[in-house]
Amino acid sequence: MEYKEFLDYIYQRHSGNVKLGLERIEAILAEMGSPNKVLKGIHVAGTNGKGSTSAMCEAMGRAHNLSTGMNTSPHLIDYRERIRVDGENITFEDLLRTYEQWGDLFSQHEASFFEITTALAFKYFANKSVDLVIMEVGLGGRLDGTNPFASTVSIINTISMDHPKSLGDTIEKIAYEKAGIIKYKTPVVIGKIKPSAVEVIRKIAAEKEAPVIEAGIDFRIENIFLDEQGTSFDYISPELTMRSVTVNLLGEHQAYNCAVAITAFRLFMQSTSQQIDENKLRLGLQSVNWQGRMQILQNNPTVIIDGAHNEEGIDALMNNIKQIFPAKKIHFVLAILRDKNLEKIIQQICEISHKLYISKNNSTRAAEIEEQVELAKSFGTEPIIIPNVVDATKAALANAKADDIVFISGSLYTISEVLNVKEEFFG
Repeated sequence: MEYKEFLDYIYQRHSGNVKLGLERIEAILAEMGSPNKVLKGIHVAGTNGKGSTSAMCEAMGRAHNLSTGMNTSPHLIDYRERIRVDGENITFEDLLRTYEQWGDLFSQHEASFFEITTALAFKYFANKSVDLVIMEVGLGGRLDGTNPFASTVSIINTISMDHPKSLGDTIEKIAYEKAGIIKYKTPVVIGKIKPSAVEVIRKIAAEKEAPVIEAGIDFRIENIFLDEQGTSFDYISPELTMRSVTVNLLGEHQAYNCAVAITAFRLFMQSTSQQIDENKLRLGLQSVNWQGRMQILQNNPTVIIDGAHNEEGIDALMNNIKQIFPAKKIHFVLAILRDKNLEKIIQQICEISHKLYISKNNSTRAAEIEEQVELAKSFGTEPIIIPNVVDATKAALANAKADDIVFISGSLYTISEVLNVKEEFFG
């Protein structure tokens, strides 16, 4: 079976089996020998920043000579991105071999696409005997397929409105779902989160006797500095203080993500009786391997892709643009999903755009062009309409001058379409 044939097969056979709940994944993992219970690592939940935070934990682990396994979703270009060991995607041979070993079990339990991917990741990491596993929650936490992970440390990074039909229509309800990953007596690190959500998390943590380590109280950051090379800040906690920490990801929000990652990694090392080396930690954070988040693809003009797809993500993106490129003309290629707060998102983008290019990505959840255009016009912007994301990017590049900025954003689906043809555009 070839790669595309395999991917088409599992999409067609299993993508329609989505059902919230843990019964199927727990039964599957039990029959696979419970790999989720023998692995040590960090479980990462949150509305935004999960992937970046996971990649930072992976980078710090690798810098400390730990073997690492990281499971994230969705993928941008290649399904194999979802399962990687020591910074490298699983080979297709290993992926197919693992799937074929357990394919009948997945069919027996009518496993979903996500449950299959999660189970494959757990088993592959166990087979590889990795030292540090980082599991990114897919949706919510309490009923997510990654929840059976017997983690060493939990992270709840951010909480904002997203997926209201699945997770609830208030911050407190969403916090309850995210807090479902907290395990008995397992420390949970929480990021910059609204007090009402923190209260929910603290209540659940208390019931499980889990220590809470909270941003702004138990650790903090100061002196954030942004430039096109990355993000620098001071990290301060009673256990560890580091000045001028630099992470090679752009944006003020990445400083907060990084502080959470440092704290969680420190707790992991402490829980596994290992020592942190500050120099290795710094080196790791300067080589984080994570695509699609304020990622610069070229200069003259500067082309940046970012997977921001909801209010909180767009807020962070707007803040970064204003700080890093305050006097630049912005050519913004936008293709967003319809289940977001389109009005607020498009309003913010109109405010900073010199030219706005409205497009539609290939997702079945893509917002219609007409709706995006109508909203842009209501905010005084006459957008350029180009239905195909790649063609819209070409138009923006053609119109931009050498010192302008071209942004492509609105969804991970949007930026993946550009990354798929990156070599054609940017060499």
